[in-house]
Amino acid sequence: MTAAENVCYTLINVPMDSEPPSEISLKNDLEKGDVKSKTEALKKVIIMILNGEKLPGLLMTIIRFVLPLQDHTIKKLLLVFWEIVPKTTPDGRLLHEMILVCDAYRKDLQHPNEFIRGSTLRFLCKLKEAELLEPLMPAIRACLEHRHSYVRRNAVLAIYTIYRNFEHLIPDAPELIHDFLVNEKDASCKRNAFMMLIHADQDRALDYLSTCIDQVQTFGDILQLVIVELIYKVCHANPSERARFIRCIYNLLQSSSPAVKYEAAGTLVTLSSAPTAIKAAAQCYIDLIIKESDNNVKLIVLDRLIELKEHPAHERVLQDLVMDILRVLSTPDLEVRKKTLQLTLDLVSSRNVEELVIVLKKEVIKTNNVSEHEDTDKYRQLLVRTLHSCSVRFPDMAANVIPVLMEFLSDNNEAAAADVLEFVREAIQRFDNLRMLIVEKMLEVFHAIKSVKIYRGALWILGEYCSTKEDIQSVMTEVRRSLGEIPIVESEIKKEAGELKPEEEITVGPVQKLVTEMGTYATQSALSSSRPTKKEEERPPLRGFLLDGDFFVAASLATTLTKIALRYVALVQEKKKQNVSSFIVHLSSIYPANVECLPYALDSEGPKSEFSGDLKLVEKPSPLTLAPHDFANIKANVKVASTENGIIFGNIVYDVSGAASDRNCVVLSDIHIDIMDYIQPATCTDAEFRQMWAEFEWENKVTVNTNIIDLNDYLQHILKSTNMKCLTPEKALSGYCGFMAANLYARSIFGEDALANVSIEKPIQQGPEAPVTGHIRIRAKSQGMALSLGDKINLSQKKTSI
Repeated sequence: MTAAENVCYTLINVPMDSEPPSEISLKNDLEKGDVKSKTEALKKVIIMILNGEKLPGLLMTIIRFVLPLQDHTIKKLLLVFWEIVPKTTPDGRLLHEMILVCDAYRKDLQHPNEFIRGSTLRFLCKLKEAELLEPLMPAIRACLEHRHSYVRRNAVLAIYTIYRNFEHLIPDAPELIHDFLVNEKDASCKRNAFMMLIHADQDRALDYLSTCIDQVQTFGDILQLVIVELIYKVCHANPSERARFIRCIYNLLQSSSPAVKYEAAGTLVTLSSAPTAIKAAAQCYIDLIIKESDNNVKLIVLDRLIELKEHPAHERVLQDLVMDILRVLSTPDLEVRKKTLQLTLDLVSSRNVEELVIVLKKEVIKTNNVSEHEDTDKYRQLLVRTLHSCSVRFPDMAANVIPVLMEFLSDNNEAAAADVLEFVREAIQRFDNLRMLIVEKMLEVFHAIKSVKIYRGALWILGEYCSTKEDIQSVMTEVRRSLGEIPIVESEIKKEAGELKPEEEITVGPVQKLVTEMGTYATQSALSSSRPTKKEEERPPLRGFLLDGDFFVAASLATTLTKIALRYVALVQEKKKQNVSSFIVHLSSIYPANVECLPYALDSEGPKSEFSGDLKLVEKPSPLTLAPHDFANIKANVKVASTENGIIFGNIVYDVSGAASDRNCVVLSDIHIDIMDYIQPATCTDAEFRQMWAEFEWENKVTVNTNIIDLNDYLQHILKSTNMKCLTPEKALSGYCGFMAANLYARSIFGEDALANVSIEKPIQQGPEAPVTGHIRIRAKSQGMALSLGDKINLSQKKTSI
């Protein structure tokens, strides 16, 4: 056997930062050194042998000067040494020196110290030389009767290992261990003995179990685990034995050891598919999950329950245990709760859905009563999603769930509120009979919504599903309440300037909805002018969003008001009321005030404009006065300062003559300025192109994404779309090689240059119909021109028709 084929049983950390000592110095320390020196020398010898050194000259030295020592540390090191040292000659014969070693270990097996006896027995389990073990057999047998359990259980292990490897050395081992097992009292010794019988003589193990099967519950947990293993093996090998041992497994489900209960439940499921057995095993799993504190254990046992659920015959049994499974939600760990909710959702049926919803509603309410924590928010989301799924599968439950969940639209956690909003949106679409309830609850919580994203979703729902005059009026009232004092900008300016002092601010009490004869909205409110508290000084939600610059919600509001205006027109048949209603709603798009439209003269301040991009208003339009039913055209000049896309926003601010209300506003449609309106093809020399390419610092790289399959067609399409000119000569572009590179150039009416390099190819390997691929690099002196030109190319790459 080569050195590489030698079996190593012990791994030792080997320090590599020092030179190995010489054999002579080691020999000197082993012979003449004190106990400490011999200990260190022996450690070095062990490390060197593990590194492949032979050191045959030290074997006799260790036998003579180290083996007789009684120091416990040295004895432990010697066990490692004798495990790894070569014990045979190259031709496979046992070394003569091993006879002395064998005698030393025979004495250790009779040593009065139980630790030395036990550790020696464990060492003998690792020996593979029958010649060394044979003289020790009487001493090993005698250790079965030692007073200390440590010695006895290691003696059983030694006998089992020797019987398995060299049966001829102790042929009566099964009978010997069976007799030992009958008389033994220690749990660990009985466990080792029973384990040996399971693997060496299963019939004897069964005979022993038959004699004490009624006392199994009184055994230690380590022995109970081995008994469960035996029953599992026997019943799978011989199914007729199930009836004999299944009662024992039932009893072990009541064991005090969680490990035994877990193994017994798993064995019971494999032995019987009867509903009573499945229910008992599942109940055992649930108790383990609830009582065990280790979350890893909870997750493992939950996986067993999920496996049970996968079997169609077991699913109905588990459905009866859904309420017990829900007890696991008392665990604070989020992953455990997630798996539990998923399992209960899979098991829910018409028989238990009502009880499930009640428990989940209580859990949702509980999350409001605990301190805010990341896991609390995530748990609330899980509960909302579970209730959502239950309501979709069982529509009768939706009416019970919706009022509770809609309270969470005002939750500080946007993710949880978004889940509720998604549920509400689906519920109001699916269940026509619940629309009135959902709209009513939505209006109740509307003013308390804190997230702008949720606010936009709520506006959409109200605009889409408010179908009665009363609902539309309620929406208008809530919107007015959420806007606060209007016009917004001027009231804020007054407040900042001190013209509107806190103690003079008018606070509006609860608003009552009224509709006049002409179909306009009117409000009746209680007015007071007391100094507001800190809470009263807070901005209403919609007002706050607009003042914080979130104008997307204004667009959502305008869309919602337009919808309900059109719906109101359909509901109110009188033409006069229709016109009035529509006008009111359009006035309310940004500042939805309670206005009554009358044919009076208007004092207008003219259009007010804002710009996106490098655009400037040259001259502000003059204010004008309109007579009743009159009209006027107003023009405004805008200066375009650079080549880039831009947007013009505008509105008309006006007052009604003689009216006591504040000024009003009409929002105008946006005007988009396209870069292509002032880019023209131009030419330059190659040297000028290269110089500008090096100087321009703004570059925009556009990936080719087109349905055009010809290189020349794609180039011509880009030239047409961007108003650029190709500087590459036509001869250089002629022919066909699958690749094309071209330089493009254009100049704006403001004298700004735009460069582009087109590098494209035809992927021939993908077939003749494969589209063109590649990149277009754009360079310009200004960032706006580079980005705008890139956007134009992206939008126009694909041909709509070829």
